[in-house]
Amino acid sequence: MAQQSLAQDLFEDMGRKVAEASAQEGGEDGTRVVDEIESLCMNCHEDGTTRLLLTKIPYFREIVIMSFECPHCYFKNAEIQPAGEIQQRGIKISLKVDHDGDLNRQIVRSDTAVFRIEDIDLEIPPGRGQLTNVEGILSMVAGDLEQKQDERKELVPEVYEKIESIIQTVKQMAGGTKLPFIITIDDPAGNSSIEPSTADGSGKYTRHEYPRTTAQNEALGLGDGAAAGQAPATEIRPEYHATQMYPEMPAEPMVNNVDEEIVENQVYSFPASCPGCTKPCTTNMKMVNIPHFKQVVLMSTVCDHCGYRSNEVKTGGEVPEKGRRITLSVDTKEDLSRDILKAESCAMSCPELNLNVEPGTLGGRFTTVEGILTQVRDDLHLSIFDTGDGGDAMDAATKEKWESFFSQLTAAINGGVKFSIILEDPLASSYVQSFTAPEPDSQIKVEDYDRTEEEEEHLGLKDIKTEGYEEDAKTNGVTPAANGT
Repeated sequence: MAQQSLAQDLFEDMGRKVAEASAQEGGEDGTRVVDEIESLCMNCHEDGTTRLLLTKIPYFREIVIMSFECPHCYFKNAEIQPAGEIQQRGIKISLKVDHDGDLNRQIVRSDTAVFRIEDIDLEIPPGRGQLTNVEGILSMVAGDLEQKQDERKELVPEVYEKIESIIQTVKQMAGGTKLPFIITIDDPAGNSSIEPSTADGSGKYTRHEYPRTTAQNEALGLGDGAAAGQAPATEIRPEYHATQMYPEMPAEPMVNNVDEEIVENQVYSFPASCPGCTKPCTTNMKMVNIPHFKQVVLMSTVCDHCGYRSNEVKTGGEVPEKGRRITLSVDTKEDLSRDILKAESCAMSCPELNLNVEPGTLGGRFTTVEGILTQVRDDLHLSIFDTGDGGDAMDAATKEKWESFFSQLTAAINGGVKFSIILEDPLASSYVQSFTAPEPDSQIKVEDYDRTEEEEEHLGLKDIKTEGYEEDAKTNGVTPAANGT
């Protein structure tokens, strides 16, 4: 606990120094103060110099840039560290690099992040933090792989050939001659970033936040070991009342028998472990019936210790044969009040607003059209401009594009712009309220479509077999009971 407290104090102190250093002007050119510290060179064991720059960067938050240089052996090293606390959720960002301009996108990779080049299944495990761009990190990967290639060529030529092929592929990617390819950053600490763009279309840039697992919390030094990550007993207990978390909710009798059938509109509460701080918290669950649609489960988790909040919607039922595309024309302010259910598997887009939300980005949400657009705007604005300087660190042209985008999105939320909203869900689990139900609504267009091979693969539907599995088990010499089916 003392180590955790020390780390927390260090992060808070760094954050305070960042704010102070950013406000200082080093001279007429406005450069920020750089601290220099004499430190030991790990290469020749002579004294070298470490320079520290506390700064803020666009699309992200405060960081510490560290650069070491030894005047004796000329060894150099540079890395970055987050100057803030571990985030409540982990983050996974994916970018499809399909033109030369994407190679200049800024990348912040913390020391807890895993970087992957998906097309060649190449993974860089957590290590030193970096502030670079796509081209820079690819060049670094190629450079690291080239180390000791001469020795491999002599001792294990077959391994040398395989690695050399990968090196040449990565160099072609870095040079822009082998496009497109996909890169991802997965950071359980939530302190990594890939620069987004207002021109990103569907399937190009995805940003998904997720609750950390117990193992990830332990790796980050959160909690007191394995025991801290274990949830209390999972039976539904009467001492967990939903009204404790939501006083405005009417008091309803708690169900304390997990074997009973779940009743609609009954609030159930059960203990869980907070994915943010690993301490015990409460998850509330309620099943509701959406008219002219299906039953859905609303789940809400709130942690009294760290303030973590999570709201999700789960849909059930069998997997439909086709996906569903729903298009709503928003023409009046009344249309903004329509209920909307966006399942986790659903992609959302508004062509007139140049807005694309990839599946999984917001999780499952049951709200209104106005509510979901407001959440998208606030979350995106937070990641773009919440650097403490209002986005002053980004170039004027980029800032103008983002301000125009947010201005148009705000106008749509206020009912000043007509637009359409498209929900494309391969599981057909999303819904938009009709004002004329059960009669057709002229403003809503519903289309069923055949899922693509990629969607089938992503959803794991190709691996599901509901018929004839007994015969396959017998053929393979495994009984259904032994196979757990």
